[in-house]
Amino acid sequence: MADRRAMLAPRTDAGRATAEGGVVLLDGPDGVAVTMTADAAARTADSLLEAARQAREQVAARSGNFGAVDGSGESTG
Repeated sequence: MADRRAMLAPRTDAGRATAEGGVVLLDGPDGVAVTMTADAAARTADSLLEAARQAREQVAARSGNFGAVDGSGESTG
């Protein structure tokens, strides 16, 4: 079986989170929909932020640009 990561191109459009009836609803690209408790949503947010930080560092290292990376993923130095 082929590597799943090689088959899927990364999306550039973000998901959208809303709160309704005491739960968090996350609607993403291609019809992805997830309902989570507030605690699960907060842990997911923390995990996503950490993964995004690591991915930006990986892109910077691959491009040979070891300067700081701002919130958009663009190097500041």
